[in-house]
Amino acid sequence: MKFTSTEKIIVATFALVCFALHFFVNLSGAYGFFRDELYYIACSDHLAWGYVDQPPFSLFLLKLSRLIFGDSLAAIRLIPALTHSLTIVLAAMIVKEMNGKALAVFIACLTIMVSIIHLGMSAIYSMNSIDILIWAFSFYLILRIINTQENRLWIWLGIVLGIGLLNKISILFLGSGIFVGFLLMDRKWFATRWPYIAGLLAFVIFLPYIIWNLNHDLAHLEFIHNASAGKYSGRTRFDFIKEQLLYLNPLSAPIWLTGIVVLFFYKPLEKFRLLGWIFLTAFIILIVNRTSKGEYLSPAYIILFAAAGVFIEQAFTKPALKWITYSYLFILFICSILLLPVVLPILPVEEYIRYSEAIGNKPSSSENKELSELPQFYADMFGWKEKVRDVAKVYNSLSDEDKARCTIFSNNYGRNGALDFFGKEYGLPETIGNHNNYVIWGPGNHTGDVMIILGGSMEDHKNDFESITLAGVSDCKYCMPYENHVNIFICRGLKYKLTDIWKEIKHYE
Repeated sequence: MKFTSTEKIIVATFALVCFALHFFVNLSGAYGFFRDELYYIACSDHLAWGYVDQPPFSLFLLKLSRLIFGDSLAAIRLIPALTHSLTIVLAAMIVKEMNGKALAVFIACLTIMVSIIHLGMSAIYSMNSIDILIWAFSFYLILRIINTQENRLWIWLGIVLGIGLLNKISILFLGSGIFVGFLLMDRKWFATRWPYIAGLLAFVIFLPYIIWNLNHDLAHLEFIHNASAGKYSGRTRFDFIKEQLLYLNPLSAPIWLTGIVVLFFYKPLEKFRLLGWIFLTAFIILIVNRTSKGEYLSPAYIILFAAAGVFIEQAFTKPALKWITYSYLFILFICSILLLPVVLPILPVEEYIRYSEAIGNKPSSSENKELSELPQFYADMFGWKEKVRDVAKVYNSLSDEDKARCTIFSNNYGRNGALDFFGKEYGLPETIGNHNNYVIWGPGNHTGDVMIILGGSMEDHKNDFESITLAGVSDCKYCMPYENHVNIFICRGLKYKLTDIWKEIKHYE
């Protein structure tokens, strides 16, 4: 169905406002790069068909973006700003495929724009905002298959799912839902070759990452196992349920809950019921896995917001019900503006702390980490430049001869990423580390004769070197507590060959 002029204005307005919001927040640069962004930048400087903790698509895309737009904070975050805006456009296209009109389009666009998790996922560069967009595009293609019965759309669906897998393997949840949905609601397709062609295309596109893992001792599976047994081990199924209510924006819960119900029981949406099964399948898979984070299901809610919008538009036709709908949407919009500082760094830090205390929003972490004034999402944007500055002071205290053979080591990919990114202006050499993909990149030709180590204690390192000196301590305000008061050591005379102990010290998590 084509968009009317009014609907085009609604979609364009929401998409542009969304992009502008992200862009100008990022342009201010008040909080700095997020820990993972610094690591992703390092990964994009070592392009490969695989990484310990993720497939490669988002990192190829990041490299392309950096070549075109540069390395400023706003430039690095340009793609997530765009993907959030494009997700809004796709949500509107999904509504139109479900026979929605202007009000349904408005509801879908609004709820996607003000969703806390969608805002947060698009506030920094990662594979997650791309993942959300790919889910949305897949939903649109599935609706087109339902409405048009065109065979060739399966080819496009296979390509999109393959790219999705090459971006983030959680697309397997979507793929499982598609299989269950068509099996239960439209199984005639399995008598044709088209679903199998789609599956084969997705597999072929994803195959390079499978081969990479086979050549690297199934590194990604080891990473998933360690993360589940380690930093996510304290999670419960109740945490997952609670996060569904909080992350989507608590005030929008009536809308997506309505979306679940109407996909299964509202007659005009009966032909789209398989989309309800896609959501339900993904939900069941994630709830069975006790360590699932609430954000994993966030891409699936696009279809619920769209379905609810169509139902509200078609069922709430009486003037009184329309008045209630408009009032509710107005309240949702206003309250969402008040909640923006929770996921977008739009307030100065001290003001954010006061704001957070005023609304009763206690700092949180999904990784069982100790926190201080800020939630982990914001705390991980602080402390990186200070660490690089302090390591540079220690490095520059060395003689030219020692500098020429000096290795800089850390056991934390955030610290390594910061040193590699910000260290260029100080003339620091590239670092080595034992965390995630830094293990794969290895120790190079470094011998450990002279090594600067960022992190750990004297007790941790004293048995490995002939001599060790505490050369400095790096402090930072607002950072994660474990990133404050970090020791910097000058170590000399490593007692082992780095290549001999490298696999023993690796840390995948």
